[in-house]
Amino acid sequence: MAMEYLSVTNAQQCILESVTALGAEPVKLEQSLGRVLAEEVRANRDIPPYDVSAMDGYAVRSADLAKVPATLEIIEDIKAGDMPTKTVQAGQCARIMTGAPVPQGADAVIRVEDTQFLAEGKVQINVAVKRGNDIRVQGESMRNGEVVLTAGTEITPGVIGVLATVKCAQVQVHHSPRVAILSTGDELEGMDDPVDPNKIPNSNSYALMAQVQALGIAPALLGIARDDPDELAEYLQRGLHFDVLLVSGGTSVGVHDYVRPTIEALGVQMKFWRVAMKPGHPLAFGILQRNSGGTTKDTFVFGLPGNPVSSMVCFEEFVAPALRRMTGHARLYRRTIAARLTHNIKHQAGRTEFIRVTLAKEEGGYTATSTGAQGSGMLLSMARADGLMAVPADSTGLAAGSMVTVQLLDGTVFQDDVGFKE
Repeated sequence: MAMEYLSVTNAQQCILESVTALGAEPVKLEQSLGRVLAEEVRANRDIPPYDVSAMDGYAVRSADLAKVPATLEIIEDIKAGDMPTKTVQAGQCARIMTGAPVPQGADAVIRVEDTQFLAEGKVQINVAVKRGNDIRVQGESMRNGEVVLTAGTEITPGVIGVLATVKCAQVQVHHSPRVAILSTGDELEGMDDPVDPNKIPNSNSYALMAQVQALGIAPALLGIARDDPDELAEYLQRGLHFDVLLVSGGTSVGVHDYVRPTIEALGVQMKFWRVAMKPGHPLAFGILQRNSGGTTKDTFVFGLPGNPVSSMVCFEEFVAPALRRMTGHARLYRRTIAARLTHNIKHQAGRTEFIRVTLAKEEGGYTATSTGAQGSGMLLSMARADGLMAVPADSTGLAAGSMVTVQLLDGTVFQDDVGFKE
């Protein structure tokens, strides 16, 4: 068992090498949002199935428009859903709607705005166009038999549109892991307990709950286990029947921190107990192998720090990627953006430090500014943060104006966000 302080990278690697994607199950398309595809999906036809008009206008022969304006005879009206019945000959055209099939003989579409309707079934074309103008060619969107979605793709509204296009009424998705959350400590005050100024509200369970829910997983809250080995063992045994158990608090080295010896006594093989990071160095990770119906099933145990910010940061950097791998995601970490640091950052080399920052738009990019005091118990620093900025372990500080990488937190909305403007 490794007892030394692991680097953040090595700890992440240890965890991700231990977890694998869960098995697959079929779900109805209507219930698939947020799940992850467990198999590739292929197109079952060409889309569009034939050359179609991209605009309302007239299907024409581009050769007839060598000189404009040109007057053409309208031989047919074609709506979306109709099939053309005539071939466009020299001097002719067909009135056509968006999405309607282009008739034989025509090789371009003229927008109605570039025409003038004349009497007696004729139209004046005012602009010349090249072959293929405003035509969506057969198979432009997808080709019959080609892979349109790969395994590991998260099902978003756009993906559901594609699945509906290829008539996937039922899709194969990875199982969601069953996650349990347990807080520990005599000092904690439960949500339904009377207010006691000498107690600490149990914020960790609910912050962790929300972080799990943000990944599309519904966790079970086991409550609070007090600092008693027997009670703790009872709670832990319940949690070890889940796929993932998050234990908040009790993983430090104090004489009343019972999580480590209790969890090892229950058969959990610990991979590490410490990570060289700030906040959150008392992070633990272990695995319980249990037999169920003749098969071996693993429970992954994360011992998270008791300080709320440390707990949330550790979740972002270690638990979330593991859960995403278990649910089949191809992308394990949150998106990042580059930003310019607005002030100096002091740093004592030795640990990777995660600074909570806010982001603001500036000409040419974004700026990153610390949320203020970075104490591991200052939960408001997470509530106000747009992202996490990592200061490398070997750094002695960062200067104002430095370009940094910021890992976006879930639900980040910049203060200057506005709707689309042309």
